Amino acid sequence: MGEDWPILRSKGVAEGRSSGSAFSSLAFAVATSDDKRVGLEEQAKRCFRKIDGVLADLGTDRRYLLSATVFLSDLRQKARFDDVWNAWVGATPQHWPQRMCIGATLSEGTLVEISVVAAKVKR
Repeated sequence: MGEDWPILRSKGVAEGRSSGSAFSSLAFAVATSDDKRVGLEEQAKRCFRKIDGVLADLGTDRRYLLSATVFLSDLRQKARFDDVWNAWVGATPQHWPQRMCIGATLSEGTLVEISVVAAKVKR
């Protein structure tokens, strides 16, 4: 220990918030869709693109996901979300994070919000 680990932050879209941060060997990212007029699948895809960008800013990527928390405005839509999730997370089980889905009251128009934790692997 004794090393000075700087905290990295990825710019957020709202005042007082970051879209991601990293400390030591962990990176954290959160995303909602930038377009609330589109359906669940498109909102999820937009979240994934944002998460990919934030993780890249922080020096990692989705292959190193450890955990994901998915908040759905309508938990009955989980199967629809799972289809988009599976396409994004890929077919390699070694890259699959622990994941949970929670039904939640989200901001107006938001159908999905995703929070992830990833490892930062020395390359």
